[in-house]
Amino acid sequence: MEAKLWNIDTTHSGISFSVRHLVFAKVRGRFAQWSGAVRLDPTDLTRSTVEVEIEAASIDTGVADRDTHLRSADFFDVERFPKLRFRGTAVEQSGAEQYRLRGELTIRDVTREVVLDVEYGGQAKDPWGNTRALFTAKTSVNRGDFGLNWNQVLEAGGVLVGERIDIELEVQAVAAGASQAA
Repeated sequence: MEAKLWNIDTTHSGISFSVRHLVFAKVRGRFAQWSGAVRLDPTDLTRSTVEVEIEAASIDTGVADRDTHLRSADFFDVERFPKLRFRGTAVEQSGAEQYRLRGELTIRDVTREVVLDVEYGGQAKDPWGNTRALFTAKTSVNRGDFGLNWNQVLEAGGVLVGERIDIELEVQAVAAGASQAA
């Protein structure tokens, strides 16, 4: 079977992240505006691909002042770099419903390879007759690898913002051509 286009239903999906703050606490956030598509071969997921585009300015940690700082040149510099992008390059099966998705993540025009651990949740028909495929994915990146270097040394030792960013995605993809009624 050939891979077919599926649209990511961003209304029922999400991209969230967490980062250490003040050495031991975690700050969590999400991106509110993004889009993407999957070319999915349900008989062989290793032949599937994915592309996602994220509006950097849609970052939301629940604190307006922090979000404004994250949009500034100290971090995402959304005026110069309005989009984050991910393009999958290879999928390999790592367990019964487990996969490793390799791809290129671009932040601030810096592209690095990342590997996401993906759990395939299967397919289901929604009440409107659409076929949906369900995925959960996780990865971690070093923010410095993308030029997100701002930090502040703490008087008690350590730094204000951790280097490792943990990223988690919950994705529902809908077979293209189907309606996406909520």
